[in-house]
Amino acid sequence: MALPTSHFHILFALAEEDRHGYSIMKETEELTQGEVRLGPGALYVALAKLADQGLIEETDERPAPDLDDARRRYYRITDGGRAALGAELQRLHRVMERARRTDLGWSPT
Repeated sequence: MALPTSHFHILFALAEEDRHGYSIMKETEELTQGEVRLGPGALYVALAKLADQGLIEETDERPAPDLDDARRRYYRITDGGRAALGAELQRLHRVMERARRTDLGWSPT
């Protein structure tokens, strides 16, 4: 089953490193060149759902105090989250392979 876009991008951002919400929003915006923007409301609803599903977890590990803000909550991807992300990437790969073989007026850049 396909992951919602917001869930995919959150898991993708967390696959590289633990992050706080604002960092997830910025990473997603950068990765998609501004095409996907996670607002705070949508982000925190999605984070709660992903945590309820066991795909991410809040972590107590924090960066050095001079690089941190005590109000930030940090999240990390779980093994289940990595598996879900991997399955979604495989699904997207199959779609892209089909698109390459089909004349859809599209080609990878």
